[in-house]
Amino acid sequence: MGGPESVSNGVGSVGDRDLRVSDAEREHVGQLLQRAVGLGMLSLGEFTERMDTALAAKTRGELNAVLIDLPGVRMIGQPAAPPTTFVNSTPSFAKRPPMPPTPAGNVIRSRMSGVTRRGPWQVAPSLHLNNWFSGVTLDFTEAVMSTQVVELNVDDFCSSLTLVVPAEATVDLNGLDLIGASVNNKVRTGPPLGPLHLVVHGSIRFGSVTAKHPFIAHWRKLLGH
Repeated sequence: MGGPESVSNGVGSVGDRDLRVSDAEREHVGQLLQRAVGLGMLSLGEFTERMDTALAAKTRGELNAVLIDLPGVRMIGQPAAPPTTFVNSTPSFAKRPPMPPTPAGNVIRSRMSGVTRRGPWQVAPSLHLNNWFSGVTLDFTEAVMSTQVVELNVDDFCSSLTLVVPAEATVDLNGLDLIGASVNNKVRTGPPLGPLHLVVHGSIRFGSVTAKHPFIAHWRKLLGH
């Protein structure tokens, strides 16, 4: 009849495209798209459209579609392409010392989401933030901290980070690597004289960071209380 044989012969090509993809594969594609923006291959609008497609992709065929016109890219599920500057190295503007390994409980990671930490939440001495297209608010006014100095390692893309700290706290944002991003520090930089000193470093790409006191503290200051 030839039926079973014809189905079997189609598994190698069609079946590979229909295989499901993992979050790790989507994240790898996202990193390649970020590099394409840095090298001028994609505009920010094109990046956004392709990231939307990548995050929604369920199969290798759908995921590979966002990379098809980028040179030297290894498609998901295919052998490695010849080495190129695009795939195998990071653009010079993004080069920075590698961050040390971070325990899983100390990571705040989001994709196209809103994240808020407020109230008596436990703050580790070191936090790692990795957010894409997200809004993150960390309110330290009632937080429980084990150390006076808290280190924030940031690796955010198209995201906003808001740090709300007590009146006596200080925040150092001088270690940030900014790419199309903005920083607004409304509190003292240091030295660490109060109960909390935040040291923020890492990379913010096409996003923003704001450090401020609580709204009520601002009004009390204006009223002289």
